[in-house]
Amino acid sequence: MSDRLIQLVANLEKVLGTRAQSIHTALGEVTVVVNAETYFETAVLLRDDPILAFEQLIDLCGVDYQEFRDGRWSGQRFAVVSHLLSIEHNWRLRVRVFASDDSYPLVSSITPVWNCANWFEREAFDFYGIIFDGHEDLRRILTDYGFIGHPFRKDFPISGHVEMRYDPELKRVVYQPVTIEAREITPRIVREEQYGGPA
Repeated sequence: MSDRLIQLVANLEKVLGTRAQSIHTALGEVTVVVNAETYFETAVLLRDDPILAFEQLIDLCGVDYQEFRDGRWSGQRFAVVSHLLSIEHNWRLRVRVFASDDSYPLVSSITPVWNCANWFEREAFDFYGIIFDGHEDLRRILTDYGFIGHPFRKDFPISGHVEMRYDPELKRVVYQPVTIEAREITPRIVREEQYGGPA
C-alpha cells in the first residue's frame, strides 16, 4: 500500500471514528462502509474536514446484493455506493452505505452536500427502489411514469410482464403482454482467406 493511501486511511479513521463500520484497501482503492444512521453526517465531514476535503461527488449508484457470492451473501440486500474525489489532496474514495430494511430500502439524501447527487439518486430510486430521505424531487428518471417495479433488482423478471408501444389507431400508448421471439445469439464471423498471415 502506498504512503498516500496509508495517509488517507489514517485521516479517515481520525475524522470518522465510529461512524465508519469498516475501512479497507484493495487494488489501490480505499472503501469505507458507513452506518445508514450517520450517512448524511459522514458525507458532510468528508466534504468539510480539511484533512479529507472531498469536494466532488463523481458517481452514486444503487447495488442489489441478493445473488452476490452465488447467493451466500448474508448482509443487507441494498446499498448505495458513492465515489468521491478530493481535488486538493488528489485522492479518491468509495463510500458504501447499506439500507437497514430490505423491504423498504431507505437512506438519507446527500443532495444538500453534493447537489450533483440529484439525478444519481433518482436513477437509484428508479432502478432499485431505494428511497432517499430528504430528496426534494424523488421520481422516476429513465422508466415510464406508469412503469411497475424496479428493473435492476435481481428478482425483476428478465422478460418483464408487459411491453409498451404507441398504437396509431388509438393514438395513445398501450401495454400488451410481452412477446419474445427466439433469436440466434452466436455472432457470425466472416474472415478473409489469408486472415492472420500465410498458412
